[in-house]
Amino acid sequence: MEALELVLLFDYYGDLLTDRMRECFDLRYNQDLSLGEIGQILGISRQGVHDNLSRAEALLRNMEEKTGCVRRDQLCRRGAKKICDAARRLQTEPGADVSALTQQIIQIAQELEE
Repeated sequence: MEALELVLLFDYYGDLLTDRMRECFDLRYNQDLSLGEIGQILGISRQGVHDNLSRAEALLRNMEEKTGCVRRDQLCRRGAKKICDAARRLQTEPGADVSALTQQIIQIAQELEE
C-alpha cells in the first residue's frame, strides 16, 4: 500500500493506535525519518520501530477492511463532484438535454445513498 493511502487511513483510524505506534507512524510517514532516526528519537531499536510500524499498518488496513469508512468517503466525494459537474452543465443546456442531465443527477444521487 502506498504511503499516501496509509496516511489517509491514519487520518481516519489513527486514534485506535497505541501512543508508540502513532509516534512511529508520524515520524516515518509525516516527517519522513528513517527507522534508525526514529529509534534514536524514541530510544528504541530499529527493529522495535519496524515492529511498531508493521503492527500499526496492519491495524489501519484491518479497520478499513472492517468498516470501509475511507472507501465510502472517497465514493461520496467522487459522487458529489459528479453531481456538481452535472448541475453546472444543466444550468447551461437548453431544452432537450435537460431531461437527460436531470436523470444523470438522480442516478448519481441514488448511488450516493447506497
